[in-house]
This record gives sequence, structure tokens and C-alpha cells, in this order.
Amino acid sequence: MPPTHEVTNQVPPLVDYDVADDPALLESLRREGADWAEPKVRELGVLAGSEQAQEWGRLANENPPVLHTHDRVGRRIDEVEFHPYWHQLMATAVSHGLHAAPWRQDRPGAHVARAAKFYVWSQVEAGHTCPISMTYSAVPALRYNAELAKDYEPLLAAPHYDFGLRVPTTKRGLIAGMSMTEKQGGSDVRTNTTRAVPTEDGTYRLTGHKWFTSAPMSDVFLTLAQAPGGLSCFLLPRVLPDGTRNAIHFQRLKDKLGNRSNASAEVEYDGAVGWLIGEEGRGVRTIIEMVNNTRLDCVIGSAAAMRYGTVRAVHHATHRAAFGAPLVRQPLMTNVLADLAVEAEAATMVALRLAGATDRAVAGDHQEAAFRRFALSVSKYWVCKRSPAHAAEALECLGGNGYVEESGMPRLFRESPLLSIWEGSGNVTALDTLRAMAKQPESVDAFLAEVESARGADPRLDEAITSVRRDLGDPDEIEFRARRLVERLALVLQGSLLVRHGDKSVADAFCASRLGGDWGAAFGTLPRGVDTEAVLARATPSTGTAAQ
Repeated sequence: MPPTHEVTNQVPPLVDYDVADDPALLESLRREGADWAEPKVRELGVLAGSEQAQEWGRLANENPPVLHTHDRVGRRIDEVEFHPYWHQLMATAVSHGLHAAPWRQDRPGAHVARAAKFYVWSQVEAGHTCPISMTYSAVPALRYNAELAKDYEPLLAAPHYDFGLRVPTTKRGLIAGMSMTEKQGGSDVRTNTTRAVPTEDGTYRLTGHKWFTSAPMSDVFLTLAQAPGGLSCFLLPRVLPDGTRNAIHFQRLKDKLGNRSNASAEVEYDGAVGWLIGEEGRGVRTIIEMVNNTRLDCVIGSAAAMRYGTVRAVHHATHRAAFGAPLVRQPLMTNVLADLAVEAEAATMVALRLAGATDRAVAGDHQEAAFRRFALSVSKYWVCKRSPAHAAEALECLGGNGYVEESGMPRLFRESPLLSIWEGSGNVTALDTLRAMAKQPESVDAFLAEVESARGADPRLDEAITSVRRDLGDPDEIEFRARRLVERLALVLQGSLLVRHGDKSVADAFCASRLGGDWGAAFGTLPRGVDTEAVLARATPSTGTAAQ
């Protein structure tokens, strides 16, 4: 067919660029004590921005996992088949230490370095970061059983992705999953009905169901069940020490809105063998060690998604013209893009600050541990809650092209609600903030000390800090207004970080909008006087090699 027209005013693909070329990320990496990791973060960033890696992510999503419950002769196998590029994504993440590696590194900033890499690599494909996150987070909980930790922790931290059903201790590396939720309870895990019966050999036999089991192809799972002494935490391997398969049966895989590359299963335990972690009756206290770290990854992943959306929106607007000028120079579009960039930078800074607090808490800094307890709950609520609105606006910047799968924006949009739901939805995390206020007041004190350190730098922030302090002291109907309170706590934390450590133009835009009161409900409502050109300069990808 002969050509009917010349293709013009279309945007070149954003490929072959350094995803880690992100000022907020790199500045935070250095500030939080992991400057030594920058070359490796950059190395991963170049791979993440490559056309090859983007193709891995695309095909892993377009070819979701398939469950095979039985083999050809009717034997139960319960195996999940993945596209080869899923395994490539996993192998890259593990080899770069995005899993449990920091727990075995005696180096300041190890958790910050890992957070930066997680942020960069999750922009390729978010689904596979679920098992990576759970493997990272399993170690602190596993340490409640020193004997199990001795055997399994080195393998969870090993730089080898070794897929396949074999005895865990014979493998070069392991992946961990988590299995908590049941049909009748959801987040209310104390209503779980799965039973754990002790046996003479010291193990337990678990019988019951799990409504959501993340990454069912993992080598080992941390799970909750009702033991004689109450709700308890157990480690269940897929393959037992004698080489037989544990009685863990997959009923079906969930058909999810997003996160398509990652398998989530409904599971039945039919007398499955498990080892107790911690004490009977203290299962929630034990597994919360895991949850707190996966919540950190929810914040990091949401920040990464915002950066991904912002960069693509800015790239599109830079190369696309409308009404006689590039979109990026149209005043209203400039406002939208700058607003998206401000949100992304604020999220990135708080995510890396929390990773820094993790490093210092692990090293024995009680003040930082207390700060992390409160700030993590606050940030998990707000940063993850902002991600869907941010993704929708970034998609809209591409117009109809953004609604088309080839742009990658629909996948971003479908993925965006997950991290607000996973590890405690909005109400759960808001109530967890109230719980910390009641039971761990030292965490509130540490949080306020952090934000107060910025007092005097910006009058709008000063006023917001004073106001939120007043709200903390008002007990009337505090649960009813918990969301608004936690939102404001998150904003003063982000504002504090920006005015102390961030770019001046971004800090001013944040305080003028989020704290100054002259900001609308939608993105693109920054007030007058904001230096949008400086803000957008930090969000514009430097490619030089974008395909034409």
C-alpha cells in the first residue's frame, strides 16, 4: 500500500537512557550515607533504561503466569509457569542485591543503596519486585528462630536466582513469600482459622486456606496459623528436607487488575509441615517485622512509579507540539508537569529518608528506630495514596496516546492502586499511625523532632507544623478524622525534608501548594511565582540516543 501521508509530530520512544539520572534520588543517596553505591546504582539505571530491559518488562506483563495443578498423568504438582523474561527480571534484581543482601552487609548505607536500586529497577517492571520485597523483608522475622535463620538467611541473601522446586538448603539462593490473608478476615488476621498442630518431632502440621498468597512459586513462606497457644508464625518450605513436596496446594491464581506478571494464589494447606518462628501466640508481633519492611518497599515503589510517570509525561510534552508550540512550553501543561514533578521528588526524598532510618535503626540508633516506626506508617498511607492520582494525570498528559497499551501508561495506571492496598490499605495504615501515637509516644516525639529541625526555613512550613501539633493534641473523634491528620503529618515531613535538603525551586513549589493553601484538588494547580522551569529541568530525561 503506498504511503498516504508523512508521519510528523509524534514522540520518539524513551529508550537508552539512565533511569538513575534522577537528581532527587542521587542527592538522597549521598545524603543518607550510601554515596559509595552510586556507580552500581548508575549501572543498574543504564540497564533499566535500555530498550532490552523495557522489552523484558513488556513481555513479562503480556504473558502472565500459568498455574499447572497436575502433571499429564494426574499427579499433583502445583507449579507456576512464567515467561522467560520474568526470570531475567528476577535474576537481575537478585544479582544486584535488591533482595535480602543488605542484612548480610556490614556497611553503613546498605539499606539505602538497596532502596535506590529497588527504586530504579522497579521502573522496568513492578510485578516481580513483590517476591524480591518479601525476600528482603523475611529476614528480621526469621531471626526469631535462630536455628532457621542460620540455615536460611545466607541463602535468602545470596546473589543467585535459582528457580525450581528442590530442597531449599541444596539451592544456591532462595526466594521467600508471605501467606497471611484468609477469606473471612482480610486485614483482620486474628480471625484466621488455619490450624497448626504440634507433632513429636518439633514441627507443626498446618491445615486451612489462604485467600491471597503472594508469589506462590517461592521456596519458603512465612505464614500465620492458630496454634494451641494462639495465632503464631511459621516457616513452610515448598519442598521438605526429604525431597518430597509439602502439602501446599494452589487452587487458582488471582485475575488481578494490575501486577499481571506476578502470580497471586489461593492456597490450601492439607497437613503442611511448618516450623515455628518466635513463640506461640505471638505470630502478629513476629510477622510484623516482615510487614514493616514490605511497607517501606510500598513507599519506594510508589515513588518510583511517580518518577516513571513524570519522566514519560515530560518526555512526551517536550517532543509533541500543539497550537503552535511544544506542549512543555504551554503554560497550563507546564503547571501540570511541574506539579507532577514536585510530587515525585517529595515521595523520593521521604522514601530514601526512611531507608536511611532503617540503616541507622539496624545499627542500634533508638531515635531513628522510633522515627521510622511513626514516619513509615504516615508515609505508607500518603505516598501510596497519591500514586493512582499521579498515574492518571501523567497518562492524561499523553492524551489518547497515553490510553493505548503501547505507551506503557495503562500498565502504570493499573499497577498504581496496589501498593496502597498491599500491607495495609489506607484505613489500616491510618489507624496504625494512631496506634503508634497511643502505644509508642516516643515515635511521635522522634517524628516531631525531625520536622521541627526545619522550623524557620519557610513560614508556610512553620505554620503547618504548629497546626499539626495542635491536631495531635485534640483527642475528639480522632479516629474519624485519622486520614486528614495522617495526610497533614506526611506533608509536613515531606516539606521538612525538601526545605532542608531539596532543590530550592521544588521546596518552594511544595510549600506554596501543599502547605500554603493556594492549591487545588487536581494536579496542575500550582500557584503563581513557582519556578516551573527549574522544577522541570530536574524531571527531563537526558537521552541523546532516543530512537527516532
